[in-house]
Amino acid sequence: MTPTLLILAAGMGSRYGGLKQLDPMGPNGETIMDYSVRYALESGFDKVVFVIRRSMEEDFKQHILPRYIEKIAVQYVFQELDLLPEGFVANPERKKPYGTAHAILVARDAIHEPFTVINADDFYGRQAFEVMADFLRDSIPTVPPTFSMVGYRLDKTLSRNGTVSRGVCRTDGQDFLTAIVENHKIGYTENGIENIEEGLYNRFVGDEPVSMNFWGFTPDFFNALQEHFVEFLQENQDNITAEYPIPNVIATLMAQGKARVKVLHCDAEWFGVTYKEDRPYVVERLAQLKD
Repeated sequence: MTPTLLILAAGMGSRYGGLKQLDPMGPNGETIMDYSVRYALESGFDKVVFVIRRSMEEDFKQHILPRYIEKIAVQYVFQELDLLPEGFVANPERKKPYGTAHAILVARDAIHEPFTVINADDFYGRQAFEVMADFLRDSIPTVPPTFSMVGYRLDKTLSRNGTVSRGVCRTDGQDFLTAIVENHKIGYTENGIENIEEGLYNRFVGDEPVSMNFWGFTPDFFNALQEHFVEFLQENQDNITAEYPIPNVIATLMAQGKARVKVLHCDAEWFGVTYKEDRPYVVERLAQLKD
């Protein structure tokens, strides 16, 4: 079955200072999303679904939709605080979105085939789409369901300008994920690549697989999301900042024996834009691509 690309584009962009999704960074005015959609199309994806906010709809229709509408089937869905399961009402004091797992859940009615999930403002590289497309096309029903994740080499995701947070993957002998260990201050030091968090000292070779939130799922995932999102809402009714991210759901499902995750190895370079200061590097790297 031909897979679908789900792009999470509803982020506030508050740290960046604007809508990163619409920022032209490529040599011909391309956005980072343009590269993702192109690589997905070339790898065999035939539909893209965008998760946006209602306040972005007009900008999306004017500036984004025309780029893709004649090349690939396009849909969009909204992520809003009031889009909750029956019986729940959003806390009126809450301003922050519920997180990436909720963003996937709102696309439930738009996706009925294997799909991959990416962030709109991250550059993932062509190879990542190729290995994910191959896996999703060849996927067969299993019990428990088998999901997937692109594992980037750690040294392909680091910055020369400071430390970063990275989830380092632990796997078994068959490349199935057993845990993601968060390291919050990984960077280059005089000794190589190290995590320099206070009280910790971890040295890395550089080829360790890390998660950059490039996931592959079957539609079974929506049922698990719905079940766990209800539990999340019940437990966090008074917590107006609690988030519902994908890794938490995955960790719970794995612990309960309700899912397995295959780590797909990839040598592509990853880079993203969190702050405006990151933009010049991204522009430079995109200009170096020889497409």
